[in-house]
Amino acid sequence: MTKTQAWIKALRLRTLPLSLSGIVLGSFIAKSAEFWDWKVFVFALSTTILFQIVSNLANDLGDSIKGTDNNERIGPMRSVQSGLITKKEMRNAVVFTSILSFISAAILIYFGTKGFTYAILWVYVGLAILCIIAAITYTVGKKAYGYNGLGDIMVFLFFGIVSVMGVYPLYSKEINWFLLLPASSIGLLSAAVLNLNNMRDRVNDAKSNKRTLVVMMGANAAKIYHALLIILALVSMLIYLSKSTQTTAFIGLIPFILLLLHVRKVLATKDPKEFDPELKKVALSTFAISVLTSIGLMIG
Repeated sequence: MTKTQAWIKALRLRTLPLSLSGIVLGSFIAKSAEFWDWKVFVFALSTTILFQIVSNLANDLGDSIKGTDNNERIGPMRSVQSGLITKKEMRNAVVFTSILSFISAAILIYFGTKGFTYAILWVYVGLAILCIIAAITYTVGKKAYGYNGLGDIMVFLFFGIVSVMGVYPLYSKEINWFLLLPASSIGLLSAAVLNLNNMRDRVNDAKSNKRTLVVMMGANAAKIYHALLIILALVSMLIYLSKSTQTTAFIGLIPFILLLLHVRKVLATKDPKEFDPELKKVALSTFAISVLTSIGLMIG
């Protein structure tokens, strides 16, 4: 692997569809209600992508510093772990992408908060800063929350609630509390992806003192928790769509068929290595739910 390939690997591009799911869904729910601004959409996408890249790079750095990325880890080798990228280079990359993400967020806020009070504008500025801090401190720092069982709740909040509920008002200039349902669905599925990752790495995480929820609750309870995340996501989306006038949006439920089959496999899995290919299934299914629901809302 070359240094360029190591950087591309560090970006972990396969994580981007999951991170975009909430933004896409929130945006097209707004468009279906006849609220739209292409500038908000473009910069919402770029900001989310950059936030995710910051998180990926910081995760690579943090786990390497703490020794969690080692030869016993089941997942793919990380870039700093491989030695092709130094810790200093990765720190610089985290700083650089953090600056880029804040610039993108500032442009998004500029276009999206026109007509809002200054108080609301500063709320969005605060959210942008919180997103960057959360992206970095998942694994970086002495009190990294990913090492203290808080990763799931943070993923639920930022990938689901903040994404969907945060982007919608930038189009509509109003808050729709009913969107807590689809936002929760995306957030729960995003937490399921993290839970799968943590089930795969449970043994090594425990040895490295990374106290994820999976490490705390144990392998069997983690499987039940995983099933609940998927089922609650389905129920949340089903309730939301049942109240929608666009019945075509129900096509967004199709990927849940694959997810329920996935749950069956997870419950039967004994070898942690078998969780790795399941990560892609849940991440892409979440993105498919977002895209298909959006298409259904638009053609309904």
